Amino acid sequence: MKHTKFEKARIIGARSLQISMGAPVIIDVPKIMIDPVDIAILEYDNNVIPITIK
Repeated sequence: MKHTKFEKARIIGARSLQISMGAPVIIDVPKIMIDPVDIAILEYDNNVIPITIK
């Protein structure tokens, strides 16, 4: 499903907040990648974020 830029921003923002608060990361990320926003974008690009849009 194609998301609008606003939905994408909301999904990535919510997921990066979860990651920064200690939620487990779903995919393998390189050790040098520590920014929660970058990790959330990587998860979004791989379609593994467990957030649903209605």
